[in-house]
Amino acid sequence: MAEEIRPVVMSWSGVTARRMARNALADPATEVGPAEIAGLMCGAHAQVLSSAEVSIGRRIAGATRSDVQRALWQERSLVKTFGPRGTVHLLQTADLPMWTGALSALPSSAGLHPEGVRFSPEQAEEVVSAIGDALADAELTVDELTIAIIERVGPWAGEKTMDAFQDKWPRWRQLTSMAGHRGVLCFGANRGRKVTYTNPHRWLPGFAPQDGETALAALLLQYLHAYGPSTPQHFARWLGVQPKAAVDLFARTAGDLETIELDGEAGWVVAGDTEMPDQPHRGVRLLPYFDAYVVAGQPRRLLYPGKAAMRALSPSGQAGNYPVLLVDGVVGGVWHQRRSGRRLEFTVEPLRPLDEGQRSQLESDVELLGSVMEATPTVTIGTVAVGSHA
Repeated sequence: MAEEIRPVVMSWSGVTARRMARNALADPATEVGPAEIAGLMCGAHAQVLSSAEVSIGRRIAGATRSDVQRALWQERSLVKTFGPRGTVHLLQTADLPMWTGALSALPSSAGLHPEGVRFSPEQAEEVVSAIGDALADAELTVDELTIAIIERVGPWAGEKTMDAFQDKWPRWRQLTSMAGHRGVLCFGANRGRKVTYTNPHRWLPGFAPQDGETALAALLLQYLHAYGPSTPQHFARWLGVQPKAAVDLFARTAGDLETIELDGEAGWVVAGDTEMPDQPHRGVRLLPYFDAYVVAGQPRRLLYPGKAAMRALSPSGQAGNYPVLLVDGVVGGVWHQRRSGRRLEFTVEPLRPLDEGQRSQLESDVELLGSVMEATPTVTIGTVAVGSHA
């Protein structure tokens, strides 16, 4: 009778140390740029662009937000577009074929809108094509793109029927994330206070989304390298898909995966990728809004232990709504910043008192963030009175 092969058992302290190292949070990375960091993070959430600049910049030795901005708007090694969960991210441009192939293979959200607002599948295809054509050689504001779409497909695409912020948006805007996922739309540089969109084909001649099945498998392996061990349910939450779709993907990719045991429960890693650092991670780090380490990291009950769940998660359990203080790789508090010119005032609220060594580490991390943000920082230990980000 063949001997049963038992799965590798991983400790939470080992998993934490491994994730911190792979996210360039144990030590800032050297000899890599913002694009490579965005790749290893599986994208930096950029609904608040300044937070994405900090997320990436703090992971690179000596980097500043200007380095991230240069990679995005001049070198084009980063692209601002719609990523997982349909939210705005900075992605490594070299990964765009994988991202667009994977995301465009997921079920569309266009059918979720009410009657009179939603497009039929045929209409959606027509509008997405018009978006790509209109942006092929231009950076357009929302109003300019609305006019261009109407010229191409007709006024029905621009009817103001979408409820949004006590206003009505034109119907085509329900398809912005779909167009991003198809690879025909991304963000251009702001024109004053106005957002612009453009087409990534402008600086990626010959660019095309990867085959969907191939891309989804590649994205899963990249995610597991950075945030494994994980489960289909955790991956589904991060990507913004139904759990069954993730279960099916894990099954189809089973030959490249390995089951492990974490805290008495099964998890999955890339096959053969079971090494962990010899020592647990020790240290204090400040992460901005929606940093990928806490948004993608699971299980929440271990990453946000005890009081941290009540203080730093939304009522629905969403992570990222507060900038967080990491203590030894898990959430141990929240923080807030107030900027005035070159001055940057940090207020940090630990959930437990910091010892002398941790306070010294906190001061060093505040200096690091000040350098990234090109400002002179000060720090106060106290209560953060500012609420969560929506």
